[in-house]
Amino acid sequence: MGCPAGVGPEIIVKALASRSDWLYPAKVVVVGDRAILERAMGTTGSPIAITSWNPEETPERGTLNLLEATSLKGEEVPWGTPTPVTGLSSYEYVIRAIELCKNGLCSGVATAPISKIGLRYAGIGYPGHTEILADKTGTERFSMMMTGPRLKVMLATIHEPLRRVAQMITRPLILEKLELLYHALQNDFGISRPKIAVAGLNPHAGEAGTIGTEERDTICPAIDEARSKGIDVSGPHPPDTVFFHACQGEFDAVLCMYHDQGLIPFKMLNFWDGVNVTTGLPIVRTSVDHGTAYDIAGTGTANPNSLIHAVETAFQIIENRLRCRPLST
Repeated sequence: MGCPAGVGPEIIVKALASRSDWLYPAKVVVVGDRAILERAMGTTGSPIAITSWNPEETPERGTLNLLEATSLKGEEVPWGTPTPVTGLSSYEYVIRAIELCKNGLCSGVATAPISKIGLRYAGIGYPGHTEILADKTGTERFSMMMTGPRLKVMLATIHEPLRRVAQMITRPLILEKLELLYHALQNDFGISRPKIAVAGLNPHAGEAGTIGTEERDTICPAIDEARSKGIDVSGPHPPDTVFFHACQGEFDAVLCMYHDQGLIPFKMLNFWDGVNVTTGLPIVRTSVDHGTAYDIAGTGTANPNSLIHAVETAFQIIENRLRCRPLST
């Protein structure tokens, strides 16, 4: 359910109320809180029956099947305000969801947004969902990938100050991200021979070392090593043109060096239908491509489209992974 004080509860009830194909038969369960979801229904005008779900039982058709991980009171969760209560609840929801997948009771997780501030208030030492999922599944190699109908990007570095990015760009890091991206495009998105572009770090991709040497000294050797492993990758490309070429179909995805390099063009093109995918995990995890939107939480105006696409993308990845999995003998 994400942060109880954010737009997560609203977009969940809106999405389920609009998607009868998720309810007949029941394909989705919600890990969250009954009182908060009922309050969200009151603000959205999206009434839907809530059924308490026991993981040992088959979800009921035509209803919101809820695994009640918390029992909150509305007065302790004001809309739009992160608190220790909301941070701890956000953490509990994702932990329960991970357990459901690890135990084979669910096939994937689609997460509504949480607040880094809320987690910190609750004394939880993770910056977000991704790091929680990686730690609790014992995953060391993972990455953030944004996917939409017009563009797919992966980030080499994520939530880092720009002054640190250049020193963090290393040959092993670029190679690891290229391997994760290549396998995700094949196994999760069903692209048999993916073509990847790498964006340069500096303007004009360094212009032969005259505007920075990271491309020449670090990124190019990593690309060469990736090619030796059979990955179809080119670059480093000038960041101001590579996304145009990707949108023209020349590349299946772009590996970007830092957060805003990839997220600005991605959200310009896919703001309402973009999805955040965590690659490298043993379980399927997708997420909305937006935050808690505290400024509009509780107003009933939150748009559920990114969550709808996140759930549909999770279904797609689950099916593609099953196709890729070798049959047991």
